[in-house]
Amino acid sequence: MPDSTPSPSMSTDAPRVDESLVSYTNVIYALHSLSVLIGLTTFHMIVTSFVWGLPSIVAVIMNYARRSATTGTYLESHFRWQIRTFWFAALWSCVAVLLAATLVGIPLALATIPVLSIWIIYRVARGWLALRDRKAMYTV
Repeated sequence: MPDSTPSPSMSTDAPRVDESLVSYTNVIYALHSLSVLIGLTTFHMIVTSFVWGLPSIVAVIMNYARRSATTGTYLESHFRWQIRTFWFAALWSCVAVLLAATLVGIPLALATIPVLSIWIIYRVARGWLALRDRKAMYTV
């Protein structure tokens, strides 16, 4: 006789995730990836394309527009991950610009840009892979 107790993976206490929100989150990751691709294939840098490019700006607006719909689901962590990626990239790019405004800070600014670019690629890739596996980005 089969065991009727649910396994931990079949837990019923986790909120049900609307599949349209999963697709929506995939679109947001795709927009961020498009910004990275634009930065890699044009004369723009990844950082400037990500922070000032239209795809990522649209993506972060989409995050804020549907953020409340993800409350209590694993998608909430993805939305937080995406929003923080955008705003921390913006913050550090501003720091790099301010450093570049000083003669002493120019080497630091030049070192910040590639590190920040790698960090952005990592955040977009790691988030999208976790979404594919239907996993939260981190536990609170």
